[in-house]
Amino acid sequence: MPKIRQHNDLLATGLATDVHTGEAGVPLKSILLVDDSRLIRMANQNALARAGYSIVTAGDGEEALRIAHATLPDLILLDMLLPKLGGPEVLRALRKDPITASIPVIVLSSLPQANEAKLIGEGANAYFEKSKLELDQHGDLLVCIVKETLERAAAG
Repeated sequence: MPKIRQHNDLLATGLATDVHTGEAGVPLKSILLVDDSRLIRMANQNALARAGYSIVTAGDGEEALRIAHATLPDLILLDMLLPKLGGPEVLRALRKDPITASIPVIVLSSLPQANEAKLIGEGANAYFEKSKLELDQHGDLLVCIVKETLERAAAG
């Protein structure tokens, strides 16, 4: 079980109260998981938490932007079909804002793979079809894509 320590930047936002740390006291990579489906959010949250990531969730686009700006996650998993503000608008807003522009974004979508090139052209780092989530197989494929994306971002 990860240790928890207070983090002043997150406390100031009121959106989060702690940061999880691993055994050596190193902060875990944080992921903002944005999806309006509670079932998908919970399944992906569980898979990513089991893999050792600290997860914050949002159920709509407006909430996603507020949380991304306040917590500056290491990666964002972004659904495209969201209430209040759609995924493409969220992606554009993230890329326009110098504070969030460098955060890697993986698009999670039920839209066909044909949209991948367009979304990557608009700033997504990767594209993942929801139909391939394998929720019954503990989300191993999603965890692998998250790990690879974070490694690529760290390599710069």
